[in-house]
Amino acid sequence: MDFQKDSYGNELRLKAIEKFDLISNLEQLEEFKSELLGRKGSITDLIKNISTLPSDQKKDAGKNANLIKIFFQDLIQEKFDDYTSTDAEESNPTLDFSLPGRRKSHGSFHPTTVVVREITKVFTEMGFDLAEGPEVELDEYNFQKLNIPIDHPARDMWNTLWVDTTSDVNIQPLLLRTHTSPMQIRLMEKQNPPIRVIVPGKTYRYEATDATHEWQFCQVEGLVVDKGITFAHLKSTLEEFAQNMFGQKRKARFRCDFFPFVEPGAEVSIDCFKCDGDRDGCKVCSFTGWIEIMGAGMVHPEVLKGVGYDPEIYSGFAFGMGAERISMLRNGIDDVRLFYSNDLRFLKQFS
Repeated sequence: MDFQKDSYGNELRLKAIEKFDLISNLEQLEEFKSELLGRKGSITDLIKNISTLPSDQKKDAGKNANLIKIFFQDLIQEKFDDYTSTDAEESNPTLDFSLPGRRKSHGSFHPTTVVVREITKVFTEMGFDLAEGPEVELDEYNFQKLNIPIDHPARDMWNTLWVDTTSDVNIQPLLLRTHTSPMQIRLMEKQNPPIRVIVPGKTYRYEATDATHEWQFCQVEGLVVDKGITFAHLKSTLEEFAQNMFGQKRKARFRCDFFPFVEPGAEVSIDCFKCDGDRDGCKVCSFTGWIEIMGAGMVHPEVLKGVGYDPEIYSGFAFGMGAERISMLRNGIDDVRLFYSNDLRFLKQFS
């Protein structure tokens, strides 16, 4: 490092080097480190004293003080490595170099991450943008602007984890988002149509866990808004997705379902990829021949009005699916709790 003769802290540096050269063991090194770099050490005081200098000197003084600090940190670490490596050699005087080496383990993506990346890839190739949103959300976005007012019975569909339940009417309560749908509103408020976006992210619900329920899970939300969007666009988009994820032979089935923020709403199922939709079915499809993979529908006119869109001009569709559910179906996993149990025996199967 380039230290000038008259630089700030130079006298301290020279004295410390003299003392460093006299160190002969690890104990002395630790003591030297504490005296120099500790909370009450010389260099710590040197940096604190910069505030007492004239303004025109502070910049150079700060630079020099940091250089001195880095210089001794590197010097001490190098000496420390020398001592520890020597100690290790002395404690293991005989090493058997004929032993086979230990194979290094390699990390891998979590099975949920794998599926989210695959889902995202399918939709981005169809022209969708990718967006993410806050996990701690306002009641206004999680419920109210999605056509679910405070007294709406549909709120019972979501078991909510509240972060702030303050009684102050001027402060909106906070919650851990129960679905990724709030991003529909946030995106529509920020931009005008056309919109074609997919939103993956964590969601949270206050419920007992079992083989098919978990308090934390990942959802993937999709939204399309433009002039002339119809249910036919929804069907063709989701059929294309199903064939890319589960095989080109897959058929999609749309049956009426209720979601407050879409009208009409639909439950989307595919014919079972294990038994090919056989009449007798199998365990994967619960012997029905069909597997539900997501919910979808046309964006409710009230939702469009709430963000300033004219439903006479614009229309759109939305859909949402659980990433873990897609992974369970594709990989034959029968318990959603396995995803977040941190069991390496489970996770390594997907490496």
